[in-house]
Amino acid sequence: MNKYIFAAFLLGAFVFSNAQNKSYWQQQADYEMEIDMNVKNFQYKGKQKLTYTNNSPDTLNVVFYHLFLNAFQPGSEMDARLQSIPDPDRRMATNIGTKEKPIYESRIKNLKPDEIGYIKVKSLTQDGKLLRYKTEGTILKVDLDKPILPNSKTVFEMDFDAQVPVMIRRTGRNSNDGVALSMAQWYPKMAAYDTRGWHANEYIAREFYGVWGNFDVKITIDKNYILGGTGVLQNNNEIGFGYENEGVKVPKSKGKTKTWHFVAKNVHDFTWAADPEFQHDKIALKDGKTFHFLYKKYPENWKKMQPVLVKVFEFFNTLVGKYPWEQYSFIQGGDGGMEYAMCTLVAGGEKYDSVLGTSIHELAHAWFQHLLATDEASYAWMDEGFTSFIEDLAMHLVVNPGSKEPPFRGAYESYYRLVASGLEEPASTHADRFNTNFAYSVMAYSKGTLFLTQLGYIIGDQNVIKSLKQFYKDFAFKNPSPNDFIRVAEKVSGMQLQWFLNEFISTTNTADYAIEKVISKGNKTEITLRRVGRLPLPVDLFVIEKSKKIHYYHIPLRMAFGKKENPYKSYEQQVLSSWGWGHLTYTFEVDLPLSELKSVAIDPDNVSVDINKENNIFNN
Repeated sequence: MNKYIFAAFLLGAFVFSNAQNKSYWQQQADYEMEIDMNVKNFQYKGKQKLTYTNNSPDTLNVVFYHLFLNAFQPGSEMDARLQSIPDPDRRMATNIGTKEKPIYESRIKNLKPDEIGYIKVKSLTQDGKLLRYKTEGTILKVDLDKPILPNSKTVFEMDFDAQVPVMIRRTGRNSNDGVALSMAQWYPKMAAYDTRGWHANEYIAREFYGVWGNFDVKITIDKNYILGGTGVLQNNNEIGFGYENEGVKVPKSKGKTKTWHFVAKNVHDFTWAADPEFQHDKIALKDGKTFHFLYKKYPENWKKMQPVLVKVFEFFNTLVGKYPWEQYSFIQGGDGGMEYAMCTLVAGGEKYDSVLGTSIHELAHAWFQHLLATDEASYAWMDEGFTSFIEDLAMHLVVNPGSKEPPFRGAYESYYRLVASGLEEPASTHADRFNTNFAYSVMAYSKGTLFLTQLGYIIGDQNVIKSLKQFYKDFAFKNPSPNDFIRVAEKVSGMQLQWFLNEFISTTNTADYAIEKVISKGNKTEITLRRVGRLPLPVDLFVIEKSKKIHYYHIPLRMAFGKKENPYKSYEQQVLSSWGWGHLTYTFEVDLPLSELKSVAIDPDNVSVDINKENNIFNN
């Protein structure tokens, strides 16, 4: 009774009325930056002009900037966190104990002055007037010369010095792949301000939240370096980037440096990478957009995955909505993989399946974070989970078509391991506040994925796909919240779903439905089910006769006020009366003598996150 019905609903448009809240607003931060990079000492100087538009109804008397690179200093909060968490990120900590009794020491702890990261603000003005500011860790607090009134603009101009740290996490120099510069979280970045106020979060190696805007960035660097990243290069005729195989003669630089000029419109971050030995491939896509690939090691695998990523890109365009920007770049750099605006940094490539899987995941983030820009720090499960969900579908339907492996098997197994460990925390926990990396990873990636599979169990898989499409239509280029998505799903399905968001994300309640007893009632059979766990779900139940005839019963959950369409097209769906959560047991009769009954099974395809499968089956 396997059912993988998502593929049947990937094509076609689903149009619904857009009844968004008219009071919605979001801030705007437009950057102009000139950067002078010294590749010998990995230090750079920057000039930044930031035009800030206050679209809120609030008067702002203070603003905050992120200075992310300050985290890579001994004594920082990131350093302290690595020394206190029981399972630190292995990329950021060294085992100074034994394999049997590991003792982890922060790599940041022993950085030398020429190895640390920093951003030092030298001067800052607002509309030409000098401002008072104070750096605290990775945050710059700025007292304004004049308040920023609602629906008004102001211009900040800043000079700053910075140093690129050795590669420890996401950003840095001389990565394990030998990439000279992976420039993520590298510039003074305006903190987000929304209906919940300022998000001036210290950087402790977790997730991000940015302000939408336009970027005009000029990077002056050694003329032998090749750059890629966010934005579209404006001076190809001077640089020659992208002309490698086109026979175009590019004038040689007369000096020791070149200036790369990038423009990115309507994004909320800017990232770049550089190396003198980057190989560069580009692919023109059917819709006129371009893929760029920059790498220096394992070229056979970086080339091998390119046509696969083109197919996956087309799949995501159909599944969710059209990718809007002119290009996307896959760049070897960083540590592991991390999504950025119009690009990703991906480490390695020695193992093809690994570099392909990471690249697909980060590409999926172009939709769930860089188009639908949730607050990752507060809702990591939404950012990573939705991304992992469409990644798993791509792997199942595009990369490995015809696979008999359940597409979300890994997410279920990880979730069950966490529940069994006793370390689970609510998925609504702030990304920096989880007690363990284990709990964070499973909550963000696996339980976030299962949020959509369980929603499918409630409203039907086809309605989940429709909801993703509508979510894109309503909230692309915005900062949606979990409640925004669940309201979309309610409109699509016609069901009530706020309870599911609350129960599945804000609690650690688990689902456990059991077959309590099956008894004879003359020519009928009485079946009693019990809700053992606290997480409410509807129930799909199958009664199998000894003749092998199968009967499918669906028991809706009362608080949802509706039911899903039949997901099992081979069987008639018999809808029973709804089950109210307050009732621990549910009893109904089937028109079948017990003597003719072979078995009864709850959710035999294991779609629900029922943690105890042993009490789901009755065999006669």
